[in-house]
Amino acid sequence: MSRSANAVCNQQGGCSFSLPRPPSALASRQTMGGRDALMRHIAIIGSGPAGYYSAEAAQKLFGDDVCVDMIDRLPVPYGLIRFGVAPDHQSIKNVARRYEKVALNENVRFVGNLTVGEQVSIEELQAHYDAVILATGAPNDRALEIPGADLPGVFGSAGFVGWYNGHPDFAEIDPPLDGTHVVVIGNGNVALDVARVLSKTPDEFAGSDIVLHAYEQLETAKTQHISLLGRRGPHQIAMTPKELGELGRLERAVPRVDRADLPEEGADALLEPGMRKSVTFLREFAAIPESFRADKSIEIDFDFFASPVRIEGDGKVEHIVVERTELDADLRSHGTGETYTIPASMVVTCIGYRTPPIEGVPFEHGRGRFANDEGRIMPGLYCVGWARRGPTGTIGTNRPDGYSVVDLIAADIGDGGGKAGRAGLDALLAERDVDVVTFRDWKKIEEAEAERAREGSPREKFVAIQQMIAARDD
Repeated sequence: MSRSANAVCNQQGGCSFSLPRPPSALASRQTMGGRDALMRHIAIIGSGPAGYYSAEAAQKLFGDDVCVDMIDRLPVPYGLIRFGVAPDHQSIKNVARRYEKVALNENVRFVGNLTVGEQVSIEELQAHYDAVILATGAPNDRALEIPGADLPGVFGSAGFVGWYNGHPDFAEIDPPLDGTHVVVIGNGNVALDVARVLSKTPDEFAGSDIVLHAYEQLETAKTQHISLLGRRGPHQIAMTPKELGELGRLERAVPRVDRADLPEEGADALLEPGMRKSVTFLREFAAIPESFRADKSIEIDFDFFASPVRIEGDGKVEHIVVERTELDADLRSHGTGETYTIPASMVVTCIGYRTPPIEGVPFEHGRGRFANDEGRIMPGLYCVGWARRGPTGTIGTNRPDGYSVVDLIAADIGDGGGKAGRAGLDALLAERDVDVVTFRDWKKIEEAEAERAREGSPREKFVAIQQMIAARDD
């Protein structure tokens, strides 16, 4: 390996090269502390899909004339891919391989275990970088604003999904799985994920990376009935065919749909193809014979036209009061005044997410996102993904989002502003004795997780930051 290549690798925290490489344009420009006027210095806060697509876009547009630092408060990258995608959907998680190719390029550096707003401020980053991109996602649950929503046994989907995916913030929430009735509020894919994970047998988790504590607790869970509450009807769901189809193939669980909730079949012709296929699954669920249901120990009940009114219980959730709804001509739901009660030993709300505000950054509280004009918040400060749009779209939706914001940056900064970039950040962090995690460190953590995996699983995640740091230091 050449000395110059080794120096760049050490600075980046990336992988070492197996063959000698000539000094790159990036390496030669580091001799001036990153102050070359041709170099664009970009900081991306968040290392999930939106962050990596933005870094990829910067690489393609600027080539060697860009230095990108990807900052994350956790010591591990990939955000939603690691902590949001269901553990039994490994094919979706494979997109991380694309992000790794971006991360291993010498002009992109992962700076993990660094919390913006605590160890470094937005203002300080703006002082050192030509552009700062907020790619923080929407990790906070939208609040369920009804009486009883704060009772023990009520969880937001961010917490519950984070629990079975091993997020350090939620690894110890200890959901009450000793009850028989679970209510899941929401009619989107996250609600389906929660219902499916609650219903699977241990054998059905083969090949997944569900964390051990969740795997063991779900193995002894007493769940018998799962209600999926939705304010509107089958034609208004946000559930995709793949996820709905999976419910019909579970070993011990069976879905139920009330035929009376389904529109006339001819109305399906007005739906777009994907939605039409989803509704076809609902019709198939409604046609499942009772003789087939008798052999199943868990029922997943689609309760359409149902809006939660309040959650009740003596010191913990015990049941939920629901109001029957109807749709107006604009397909908005309205209560009818008719109420009924559903038993509930646990409630999981899957009703959307919000981006947390950052001090000093304009924020739209009504929409739960940063105030922006097509990704531009103010000169030098931008946002992408859910932080820009709100929690809408798929993982792939973030790709054009990242590319468009990099185009804005190119128009705004031209040939670069001559700021210090990563050299300035490194000096600041050294002064404050901040212990950051590089991508090379992450690869050690990843290797340790693979080594400790149970048979058939790709990894056993560390669920505490201290464990991650210890694996890095081994």
